[in-house]
Amino acid sequence: MKKALITGITGQDGSYLAELLLSKGYEVHGIIRRASTFNTSRIDHLYSDPHINGVKLFLHYGDLADGVQMVKLLYDLQPDEIYNLGAQSHVRVSFDIPEYTGDVVGLGAVRILEAIREAGLVKKCRYYQASSSEMFGEVREVPQVETTPFWPRSPYGCAKMYAHWLTVNYRESYDLHASSGILFNHESPRRGETFVTRKITRAATRIKLGLQEKLYMGNLDAKRDWGYAKEYVEMMWVMLQQDQPDDYVVATNETHTVKEFIQETFALLDLDWEKYVDYDKRYERPAEVDLLIGDPAKAKRQLNWEPQVRFKELVKIMTESDLELAKREAQIADLPDVSKTPFSGS
Repeated sequence: MKKALITGITGQDGSYLAELLLSKGYEVHGIIRRASTFNTSRIDHLYSDPHINGVKLFLHYGDLADGVQMVKLLYDLQPDEIYNLGAQSHVRVSFDIPEYTGDVVGLGAVRILEAIREAGLVKKCRYYQASSSEMFGEVREVPQVETTPFWPRSPYGCAKMYAHWLTVNYRESYDLHASSGILFNHESPRRGETFVTRKITRAATRIKLGLQEKLYMGNLDAKRDWGYAKEYVEMMWVMLQQDQPDDYVVATNETHTVKEFIQETFALLDLDWEKYVDYDKRYERPAEVDLLIGDPAKAKRQLNWEPQVRFKELVKIMTESDLELAKREAQIADLPDVSKTPFSGS
Protein backbone atom coordinates (compact mmCIF):
# COMPACT_ATOMS: atom_id res chain seq x y z
CA MET A 1 0.00 0.00 0.00
CA LYS A 2 1.44 3.35 -1.04
CA LYS A 3 1.39 6.21 1.42
CA ALA A 4 0.71 9.79 0.32
CA LEU A 5 0.85 13.10 2.17
CA ILE A 6 -1.27 16.04 0.98
CA THR A 7 -0.91 19.63 2.11
CA GLY A 8 -4.10 21.59 1.55
CA ILE A 9 -6.19 18.42 1.81
CA THR A 10 -9.30 20.33 2.94
CA GLY A 11 -9.29 22.54 -0.17
CA GLN A 12 -10.93 21.92 -3.52
CA ASP A 13 -7.97 20.12 -5.12
CA GLY A 14 -6.91 18.35 -1.95
CA SER A 15 -10.34 16.82 -1.42
CA TYR A 16 -10.58 15.52 -5.00
CA LEU A 17 -7.02 14.18 -4.82
CA ALA A 18 -7.67 12.40 -1.51
CA GLU A 19 -10.75 10.84 -3.09
CA LEU A 20 -8.73 9.65 -6.08
CA LEU A 21 -5.85 8.22 -4.04
CA LEU A 22 -8.14 6.39 -1.64
CA SER A 23 -9.96 4.82 -4.59
CA LYS A 24 -6.56 3.53 -5.75
CA GLY A 25 -5.85 1.91 -2.39
CA TYR A 26 -3.49 4.50 -0.94
CA GLU A 27 -3.08 5.31 2.71
CA VAL A 28 -3.67 9.07 2.68
CA HIS A 29 -2.40 11.58 5.21
CA GLY A 30 -3.36 15.23 5.19
CA ILE A 31 -2.10 18.33 6.97
CA ILE A 32 -4.69 20.69 8.46
CA ARG A 33 -4.21 23.89 10.40
CA ARG A 34 -5.45 24.09 13.98
CA ALA A 35 -8.52 26.30 14.26
CA SER A 36 -11.41 26.81 16.67
CA THR A 37 -13.79 25.27 14.13
CA PHE A 38 -13.39 22.30 11.81
CA ASN A 39 -12.89 22.95 8.11
CA THR A 40 -13.13 19.40 6.82
CA SER A 41 -16.50 19.55 5.06
CA ARG A 42 -15.00 18.73 1.65
CA ILE A 43 -13.52 15.44 2.89
CA ASP A 44 -15.96 14.29 5.58
CA HIS A 45 -17.84 12.12 3.08
CA LEU A 46 -14.72 10.05 2.45
CA TYR A 47 -15.09 8.28 5.78
CA SER A 48 -18.40 6.79 4.66
CA ASP A 49 -17.89 6.48 0.91
CA PRO A 50 -19.31 3.06 -0.13
CA HIS A 51 -17.01 2.99 -3.16
CA ILE A 52 -13.89 3.04 -0.97
CA ASN A 53 -13.24 -0.05 1.11
CA GLY A 54 -11.40 0.32 4.41
CA VAL A 55 -10.77 4.06 4.18
CA LYS A 56 -7.29 4.92 5.40
CA LEU A 57 -7.41 8.68 5.78
CA PHE A 58 -5.51 10.39 8.57
CA LEU A 59 -5.28 14.09 9.40
CA HIS A 60 -2.39 15.80 11.19
CA TYR A 61 -2.13 19.29 12.60
CA GLY A 62 0.55 21.32 10.92
CA ASP A 63 1.30 24.46 8.94
CA LEU A 64 3.46 25.27 5.94
CA ALA A 65 4.97 28.04 8.05
CA ASP A 66 6.35 25.44 10.51
CA GLY A 67 9.39 23.68 9.08
CA VAL A 68 10.23 21.78 12.28
CA GLN A 69 6.85 20.07 12.39
CA MET A 70 7.20 19.20 8.70
CA VAL A 71 10.49 17.39 9.32
CA LYS A 72 9.01 15.48 12.26
CA LEU A 73 5.97 14.48 10.22
CA LEU A 74 8.03 13.16 7.30
CA TYR A 75 10.28 11.21 9.67
CA ASP A 76 7.23 9.55 11.21
CA LEU A 77 5.19 8.93 8.06
CA GLN A 78 7.88 8.08 5.49
CA PRO A 79 5.49 8.85 2.60
CA ASP A 80 5.99 7.56 -0.92
CA GLU A 81 4.39 10.65 -2.49
CA ILE A 82 3.96 14.23 -1.33
CA TYR A 83 1.50 16.62 -2.98
CA ASN A 84 2.02 20.26 -2.03
CA LEU A 85 -1.38 21.86 -2.63
CA GLY A 86 -1.51 24.07 0.46
CA ALA A 87 -1.49 27.83 -0.13
CA GLN A 88 -3.03 31.21 0.43
CA SER A 89 -4.46 30.84 -3.04
CA HIS A 90 -6.66 33.89 -3.53
CA VAL A 91 -4.91 36.21 -5.97
CA ARG A 92 -6.73 39.40 -4.98
CA VAL A 93 -6.16 38.71 -1.27
CA SER A 94 -2.44 38.23 -1.90
CA PHE A 95 -2.18 41.98 -2.52
CA ASP A 96 -3.57 42.58 0.99
CA ILE A 97 -1.33 40.01 2.73
CA PRO A 98 1.75 39.70 0.50
CA GLU A 99 4.17 38.68 3.26
CA TYR A 100 1.97 35.86 4.52
CA THR A 101 1.32 34.71 0.96
CA GLY A 102 5.05 34.60 0.24
CA ASP A 103 5.74 32.73 3.47
CA VAL A 104 3.16 30.00 2.93
CA VAL A 105 3.26 29.66 -0.85
CA GLY A 106 6.94 30.30 -1.51
CA LEU A 107 8.85 29.40 1.64
CA GLY A 108 6.32 26.67 2.40
CA ALA A 109 7.70 24.75 -0.58
CA VAL A 110 11.26 25.27 0.74
CA ARG A 111 10.27 23.78 4.08
CA ILE A 112 8.79 20.66 2.48
CA LEU A 113 11.73 20.13 0.13
CA GLU A 114 14.23 20.57 2.95
CA ALA A 115 12.17 18.25 5.16
CA ILE A 116 12.42 15.60 2.44
CA ARG A 117 16.21 15.91 2.58
CA GLU A 118 16.36 15.99 6.39
CA ALA A 119 14.18 12.90 6.66
CA GLY A 120 16.38 11.03 4.18
CA LEU A 121 13.57 10.61 1.65
CA VAL A 122 15.23 11.96 -1.50
CA LYS A 123 15.54 8.52 -3.10
CA LYS A 124 12.29 7.12 -1.68
CA CYS A 125 9.79 9.95 -2.05
CA ARG A 126 8.20 11.65 -5.07
CA TYR A 127 7.12 15.29 -4.83
CA TYR A 128 4.41 17.23 -6.65
CA GLN A 129 4.42 21.03 -6.69
CA ALA A 130 1.19 22.85 -7.48
CA SER A 131 2.40 25.57 -9.82
CA SER A 132 0.03 28.08 -11.37
CA SER A 133 -0.83 29.82 -14.62
CA GLU A 134 -0.65 33.06 -12.61
CA MET A 135 3.13 32.77 -13.03
CA PHE A 136 2.67 33.75 -16.70
CA GLY A 137 0.90 36.98 -15.73
CA GLU A 138 1.64 39.53 -18.44
CA VAL A 139 1.87 36.79 -21.04
CA ARG A 140 4.85 36.71 -23.41
CA GLU A 141 3.19 34.39 -25.94
CA VAL A 142 -0.22 32.92 -26.75
CA PRO A 143 -1.00 30.19 -25.91
CA GLN A 144 1.27 29.54 -22.92
CA VAL A 145 3.40 26.39 -22.79
CA GLU A 146 6.01 25.00 -20.41
CA THR A 147 8.78 27.14 -21.93
CA THR A 148 6.86 30.43 -21.95
CA PRO A 149 8.73 33.04 -19.85
CA PHE A 150 7.07 33.99 -16.56
CA TRP A 151 5.92 37.54 -15.74
CA PRO A 152 3.80 37.29 -12.56
CA ARG A 153 1.44 40.16 -11.74
CA SER A 154 0.57 39.47 -8.09
CA PRO A 155 2.29 38.48 -4.84
CA TYR A 156 0.63 35.08 -5.28
CA GLY A 157 2.07 34.65 -8.78
CA CYS A 158 5.52 35.73 -7.58
CA ALA A 159 5.43 33.25 -4.69
CA LYS A 160 4.30 30.42 -6.98
CA MET A 161 7.12 31.25 -9.39
CA TYR A 162 9.67 30.99 -6.57
CA ALA A 163 8.27 27.63 -5.46
CA HIS A 164 8.23 26.39 -9.06
CA TRP A 165 11.86 27.19 -9.77
CA LEU A 166 12.89 25.85 -6.39
CA THR A 167 11.29 22.54 -7.30
CA VAL A 168 13.29 22.48 -10.53
CA ASN A 169 16.43 23.32 -8.55
CA TYR A 170 15.97 20.47 -6.07
CA ARG A 171 15.27 18.08 -8.93
CA GLU A 172 18.52 19.05 -10.64
CA SER A 173 20.63 19.45 -7.50
CA TYR A 174 19.60 16.38 -5.49
CA ASP A 175 18.10 14.08 -8.13
CA LEU A 176 14.73 14.29 -6.40
CA HIS A 177 11.73 12.99 -8.33
CA ALA A 178 9.97 16.37 -8.27
CA SER A 179 7.38 17.47 -10.81
CA SER A 180 5.31 20.62 -11.20
CA GLY A 181 1.86 20.91 -12.69
CA ILE A 182 1.32 24.37 -14.17
CA LEU A 183 -2.42 24.26 -13.71
CA PHE A 184 -4.61 26.85 -15.35
CA ASN A 185 -7.84 27.90 -13.64
CA HIS A 186 -9.77 24.84 -12.54
CA GLU A 187 -13.18 24.98 -10.90
CA SER A 188 -15.88 22.78 -9.41
CA PRO A 189 -18.79 22.85 -6.95
CA ARG A 190 -16.13 22.59 -4.22
CA ARG A 191 -14.49 25.87 -5.21
CA GLY A 192 -14.41 28.46 -2.43
CA GLU A 193 -17.25 30.97 -2.60
CA THR A 194 -14.90 33.98 -2.79
CA PHE A 195 -13.34 32.77 -6.06
CA VAL A 196 -14.89 34.41 -9.10
CA THR A 197 -16.54 31.39 -10.75
CA ARG A 198 -18.18 30.10 -7.57
CA LYS A 199 -19.08 33.65 -6.57
CA ILE A 200 -21.00 33.90 -9.85
CA THR A 201 -22.84 30.56 -9.68
CA ARG A 202 -23.62 30.98 -5.99
CA ALA A 203 -25.00 34.49 -6.45
CA ALA A 204 -26.97 33.72 -9.61
CA THR A 205 -28.77 30.76 -8.04
CA ARG A 206 -29.55 32.76 -4.90
CA ILE A 207 -30.89 35.60 -7.06
CA LYS A 208 -33.08 33.09 -8.88
CA LEU A 209 -34.71 32.09 -5.60
CA GLY A 210 -35.02 35.58 -4.19
CA LEU A 211 -32.28 35.12 -1.59
CA GLN A 212 -30.04 37.82 -3.04
CA GLU A 213 -30.62 40.96 -5.11
CA LYS A 214 -27.30 41.82 -6.76
CA LEU A 215 -23.92 40.42 -7.78
CA TYR A 216 -21.04 42.89 -7.50
CA MET A 217 -18.04 42.29 -9.75
CA GLY A 218 -14.78 43.84 -10.82
CA ASN A 219 -13.15 43.35 -14.22
CA LEU A 220 -15.46 41.40 -16.55
CA ASP A 221 -13.06 41.40 -19.51
CA ALA A 222 -10.31 39.22 -18.02
CA LYS A 223 -9.91 36.03 -20.06
CA ARG A 224 -9.22 32.69 -18.43
CA ASP A 225 -8.70 29.05 -19.39
CA TRP A 226 -11.20 27.23 -17.16
CA GLY A 227 -11.15 23.46 -16.58
CA TYR A 228 -12.70 20.94 -14.19
CA ALA A 229 -10.74 20.44 -10.96
CA LYS A 230 -11.73 16.80 -10.57
CA GLU A 231 -10.03 16.01 -13.89
CA TYR A 232 -6.97 18.11 -13.16
CA VAL A 233 -6.03 16.30 -9.95
CA GLU A 234 -5.76 13.08 -11.95
CA MET A 235 -2.84 14.67 -13.75
CA MET A 236 -1.08 15.30 -10.44
CA TRP A 237 -1.11 11.59 -9.74
CA VAL A 238 -0.12 10.64 -13.29
CA MET A 239 2.96 12.92 -13.12
CA LEU A 240 4.29 11.09 -10.07
CA GLN A 241 3.86 7.68 -11.74
CA GLN A 242 6.33 8.53 -14.52
CA ASP A 243 9.89 7.21 -14.57
CA GLN A 244 11.25 10.72 -15.03
CA PRO A 245 9.97 13.89 -13.33
CA ASP A 246 9.01 16.87 -15.46
CA ASP A 247 6.80 19.96 -15.63
CA TYR A 248 3.48 20.06 -17.49
CA VAL A 249 0.89 22.66 -18.45
CA VAL A 250 -2.59 21.42 -17.54
CA ALA A 251 -5.24 23.41 -19.42
CA THR A 252 -8.08 23.24 -21.98
CA ASN A 253 -6.55 25.51 -24.66
CA GLU A 254 -9.77 27.57 -24.62
CA THR A 255 -10.24 31.04 -23.16
CA HIS A 256 -13.40 32.81 -22.01
CA THR A 257 -14.06 36.13 -20.33
CA VAL A 258 -15.53 36.56 -16.87
CA LYS A 259 -18.50 38.16 -18.63
CA GLU A 260 -19.03 34.98 -20.66
CA PHE A 261 -19.07 32.95 -17.45
CA ILE A 262 -21.72 35.28 -16.05
CA GLN A 263 -23.79 35.18 -19.25
CA GLU A 264 -23.71 31.38 -19.41
CA THR A 265 -24.67 30.99 -15.75
CA PHE A 266 -27.58 33.43 -15.83
CA ALA A 267 -28.83 32.00 -19.15
CA LEU A 268 -29.08 28.54 -17.57
CA LEU A 269 -31.36 30.10 -14.95
CA ASP A 270 -33.43 32.08 -17.48
CA LEU A 271 -32.23 35.38 -16.02
CA ASP A 272 -31.09 38.59 -17.72
CA TRP A 273 -27.65 39.04 -16.17
CA GLU A 274 -27.51 42.77 -16.89
CA LYS A 275 -30.36 43.40 -14.45
CA TYR A 276 -28.47 41.88 -11.56
CA VAL A 277 -24.72 42.46 -12.05
CA ASP A 278 -23.16 45.74 -10.91
CA TYR A 279 -19.58 47.00 -10.92
CA ASP A 280 -17.58 47.52 -7.71
CA LYS A 281 -14.03 48.82 -7.98
CA ARG A 282 -13.07 47.05 -4.74
CA TYR A 283 -12.87 43.81 -6.71
CA GLU A 284 -10.29 45.14 -9.17
CA ARG A 285 -6.71 43.96 -8.76
CA PRO A 286 -3.87 46.53 -8.56
CA ALA A 287 -2.28 44.69 -11.50
CA GLU A 288 -4.48 42.56 -13.75
CA VAL A 289 -3.75 39.43 -15.74
CA ASP A 290 -5.70 40.04 -18.93
CA LEU A 291 -5.34 36.76 -20.80
CA LEU A 292 -4.49 33.18 -19.89
CA ILE A 293 -4.76 30.23 -22.27
CA GLY A 294 -2.65 27.10 -21.92
CA ASP A 295 -1.62 24.52 -24.47
CA PRO A 296 -1.53 21.02 -22.89
CA ALA A 297 0.08 19.42 -25.98
CA LYS A 298 3.03 18.08 -23.97
CA ALA A 299 0.71 16.41 -21.46
CA LYS A 300 -1.26 14.83 -24.27
CA ARG A 301 1.87 13.69 -26.09
CA GLN A 302 3.78 12.29 -23.12
CA LEU A 303 1.04 11.37 -20.65
CA ASN A 304 -1.89 10.72 -22.98
CA TRP A 305 -4.01 13.28 -21.13
CA GLU A 306 -6.46 15.86 -22.33
CA PRO A 307 -9.47 17.48 -20.64
CA GLN A 308 -12.95 16.09 -21.21
CA VAL A 309 -15.13 18.69 -19.46
CA ARG A 310 -15.31 21.94 -21.41
CA PHE A 311 -16.53 25.43 -20.54
CA LYS A 312 -20.30 25.10 -20.97
CA GLU A 313 -20.44 21.75 -19.19
CA LEU A 314 -18.33 23.10 -16.33
CA VAL A 315 -20.66 26.07 -15.85
CA LYS A 316 -23.64 23.73 -15.91
CA ILE A 317 -22.11 21.40 -13.29
CA MET A 318 -21.44 24.30 -10.94
CA THR A 319 -24.79 26.02 -11.51
CA GLU A 320 -26.79 22.83 -10.94
CA SER A 321 -24.92 22.17 -7.70
CA ASP A 322 -25.39 25.70 -6.38
CA LEU A 323 -29.06 25.71 -7.36
CA GLU A 324 -29.60 22.70 -5.10
CA LEU A 325 -27.70 24.46 -2.33
CA ALA A 326 -29.82 27.59 -2.76
CA LYS A 327 -33.01 25.51 -2.65
CA ARG A 328 -31.97 24.04 0.70
CA GLU A 329 -31.15 27.53 1.93
CA ALA A 330 -34.57 28.78 0.83
CA GLN A 331 -36.33 25.95 2.62
CA ILE A 332 -34.46 26.73 5.83
CA ALA A 333 -35.48 30.36 5.43
CA ASP A 334 -39.10 29.14 5.28
CA LEU A 335 -39.71 30.59 1.84
CA PRO A 336 -42.38 29.21 -0.52
CA ASP A 337 -41.79 25.75 -2.04
CA VAL A 338 -39.01 25.99 -4.61
CA SER A 339 -38.47 22.30 -5.29
CA LYS A 340 -39.89 22.70 -8.80
CA THR A 341 -37.73 25.65 -9.82
CA PRO A 342 -36.95 25.14 -13.53
CA PHE A 343 -33.41 24.81 -14.76
CA SER A 344 -33.04 25.31 -18.51
CA GLY A 345 -29.73 23.47 -18.58
CA SER A 346 -31.30 20.20 -17.41
